[in-house]
Amino acid sequence: MEITPIYKRVIGLDVHQAKISACALAEQADGTVTVEHREFGAFKRDRRSLAQWAHEFSPDVVVMESTGIYWKSPYAALEAVGIAAWVVNARHVKNVPGRKTDVADAHWLATLARAGLLRPSFIPPADIRYLRLIARQRQKLGGMLASEKNRLHKLLADAGIRLNVLVSDIHGQAGRAMVKALIDGQSIPEVLNLAGRLRASREQLFDALQPEELSAHHLFVLKEVMAHIEELEARMIRFDQALIQGLDAWHPQLNLLQTIPGIDLMGAAMLLVEIGADMNSFGSAEKLASWVGICPGNNESAGKRKSGKTRKGNAWVRRLLCEFAQAAARSRCALKDKFAALSIRKGHKKSIVALAHKMLRTLFAMLKNNTPYRDKAVDYEALSVQRNAPRWIKMLVKHGFMPATATA
Repeated sequence: MEITPIYKRVIGLDVHQAKISACALAEQADGTVTVEHREFGAFKRDRRSLAQWAHEFSPDVVVMESTGIYWKSPYAALEAVGIAAWVVNARHVKNVPGRKTDVADAHWLATLARAGLLRPSFIPPADIRYLRLIARQRQKLGGMLASEKNRLHKLLADAGIRLNVLVSDIHGQAGRAMVKALIDGQSIPEVLNLAGRLRASREQLFDALQPEELSAHHLFVLKEVMAHIEELEARMIRFDQALIQGLDAWHPQLNLLQTIPGIDLMGAAMLLVEIGADMNSFGSAEKLASWVGICPGNNESAGKRKSGKTRKGNAWVRRLLCEFAQAAARSRCALKDKFAALSIRKGHKKSIVALAHKMLRTLFAMLKNNTPYRDKAVDYEALSVQRNAPRWIKMLVKHGFMPATATA
């Protein structure tokens, strides 16, 4: 049965690093369809020519695959002339085997788009899209920092120093000061003077700081790794400042996201630049979870439910959500109770993913309805009274509504 076309004029783009293959389909008044194939280069002047040609064609839809990062420059060029292209999932446009050419791929994209068989992926506005560069590089720096800190642990252990046995975080204020003093060649008693108020006794710290062999090579590598750690920390601070400044217009949404347990200011900022503030772009919490790839997969045949493995999605958001879930599972809230109930039968990792899914659905409702998070495990009225009662009583006494003796 022939499929009735939905769109009359469509353009399909097969984007590569060095060239862009385009196919334009236009339905005429008598029902015939004209086909036009064009090829463009990948440089700026070529992308401008593509955008101008597409603008003159006046298409209903322009479609391209979301493979790699090469789609971003043509998308921006089309956006500059007022064309919001559809960036579609490559899994949805797989061509028939044996007919794989650039021209055929562009034609296939246009054919599917003309029949209304494709759905556009979420592409945030340009201002949010550019802030993604800062947020994603910041996440990369965080991974590099964690790797360097682990390397410092291994170097100290290689030298026989077991400070991490007694200090929960050797990169805390006291731990960092002691490690830097060791690197600078100070004696053990001088290092112990920097211990501060640690739970471990001085005798235990003295034993932990005794190296088996702290050679000149150990000290050289330790010094370089410590310098790299401090440089990465300073760089992350600059990225944090740039990201927060770029989100000045979204402070209400940032404050809203921080009302849910497990999300701090930077977490809220990095999440906001990934999913945006307008939830109408996704339509429903289910579609958002599917886009992120945090919901159970659908795999059913002959009435039997098979693997519910999560699908691929936005790895940046999924990583953030799992971090939020880890933090929420250790806080006093209803999310902690949810995690405890799930972990009994699902285990830790699957429970974290399930909790991240629940948090994402909650975040969707918060942003869509512009309402803060309300935890059913917290009595907010009693909490408000506890925080404000002394101030209220003081003002009542000051203005004569209550005798001063009543507060004694």
